[in-house]
Amino acid sequence: MIYFDNAATSFPKPPAVIQAMAEFMATTSASPGRSGHRMALEAGRVVFETRETVAELFNVADSSRIIFTINVTWALNLVFNGLLKPQDHVVTTSLEHNSVMRPLTRLVKHRGIELTVVPAGADGIVDPAQVALALTPRTRLIVINHASNVTGSIAPISAISQIKGQALLAVDAAQSAGSIPIDMNRLGIDLLAFTGHKALLGPTGTGGVCLAPGINLEPLVTGGTGSRSEHEEHPDFFPDCLEAGTPNTIGLAGLRAGVDFIRHTGLEKIREHEQALTRRLMDGLAEIPEITVYGPADPMAKVPLVSITVAGFPADEICLRLDRDFGVATRGGLHCAPRAHRTIGTFPHGTIRFSLGLFNTFDEIDVALAALRQIVSHRQSYR
Repeated sequence: MIYFDNAATSFPKPPAVIQAMAEFMATTSASPGRSGHRMALEAGRVVFETRETVAELFNVADSSRIIFTINVTWALNLVFNGLLKPQDHVVTTSLEHNSVMRPLTRLVKHRGIELTVVPAGADGIVDPAQVALALTPRTRLIVINHASNVTGSIAPISAISQIKGQALLAVDAAQSAGSIPIDMNRLGIDLLAFTGHKALLGPTGTGGVCLAPGINLEPLVTGGTGSRSEHEEHPDFFPDCLEAGTPNTIGLAGLRAGVDFIRHTGLEKIREHEQALTRRLMDGLAEIPEITVYGPADPMAKVPLVSITVAGFPADEICLRLDRDFGVATRGGLHCAPRAHRTIGTFPHGTIRFSLGLFNTFDEIDVALAALRQIVSHRQSYR
């Protein structure tokens, strides 16, 4: 199998991630913060060190403001439900994933928030000037994905931060965390939602949100924390105020190992390799007349993700042929982002998405390109 579906979940995981999770399950599988014995204390240390590791990656000074969740969708729901009040105005873009659009649409209906969706260009690029025009005195939140899961385009986060005024800036880093550097302070991000199982190379069931100083949220879930157990009211201090129930500690052990692997490898080195892979793929695709490539033409302007259509073929058929006949795994369809596909003109059928990763090779790119050429040249045999 040649795996080009890293935007859904990265594969393979570094051996250190697998080892960390296996060792935790074998030696430290206790409940952190709930008991005083050595295994529980060690489990608590794993959670704390993972929090510190993530904080260093995103330049968060106070690691207690790293709130762990089960994925980025949960983190975004925590942000929206914990922050927004009736009549608050929210600005987002036409490139967002349903993890943003669905909870916001629900809050429009059930909480009375106001939502403005700024259209991106057909190339998947967001213009900060258009975001500025959408702002009002009641704008409470700007929500934008750092990198589109459909086009790969990287949003101008710093520029948007400079024009946000009194609004808070929430960034969905599902496709960027672990692939490109993220410094919350330098970029002016107030709330950063991330997932662990994509470019951070951790397991599924991990993610979270990083909160800038002064940002407070109402909890999405309350319950046991292991702290202040004498009270029936939920704790009011970070991170316990926003983390209820036993955490996915084995997953967090894997996440820490994934982030450590990234830091030791070097984000610049990872970015350089992934850009080179993307350029090789895009150069090869440009030589096949039947293929249309969407999003920025410059690999520097995107994460390692390329969406295409093939004239005369539905997206899902190309994905089926690549998988069944050539052992190449891609993802076809709308990628949980129908509005993004309307923006680039590929709705309702969607695109074939190649999402590359650190462990992909140039030879694998060449195999995929040869497979596409064969499919196109033998069109009739596939009918």
